[in-house]
Amino acid sequence: MKKISIPGFKEVTIKHLVLDYNGTLAVDGEPISGVKRRLSDLSRDMEIHVLTADTFGTVKQALADVPCTVSIIEPHSQDKAKLHYVAHLGLEETACIGNGRNDHMMLKEAALGIAVILKEGASPAALFSADVVTTSITDALDLFLNPLRLTASLRC
Repeated sequence: MKKISIPGFKEVTIKHLVLDYNGTLAVDGEPISGVKRRLSDLSRDMEIHVLTADTFGTVKQALADVPCTVSIIEPHSQDKAKLHYVAHLGLEETACIGNGRNDHMMLKEAALGIAVILKEGASPAALFSADVVTTSITDALDLFLNPLRLTASLRC
């Protein structure tokens, strides 16, 4: 569990980190350099969950050595499926990271939503639903490893 206090924004206790896979943790089905190490480091403080339609069919093998739960979601109504998953974990104790239109609901409703813009871009819906936007997944994950960065971005 990671406690983060952001003056003028909110105080959050994060028990779960939910991430999209393709376009967020991976490009063309391959994890981005540095992602697996950071996820392993974060797994000491929170449960890691990866939600994906697994477009390239590689996620389970690619993350086999990472302490996380991988869930393959059906291709229909993915935005609702992701939100339902996060709500089941507990919205007030979950942070989410994603880039797609199918991520916007979980980004908006989670205790903390982070959108990333990588090689495949990001949906405007995801960007406008997030609390923070980064241009690197490693930078997004580092926000939890160095929470004062969140304070710098979100304080009032």
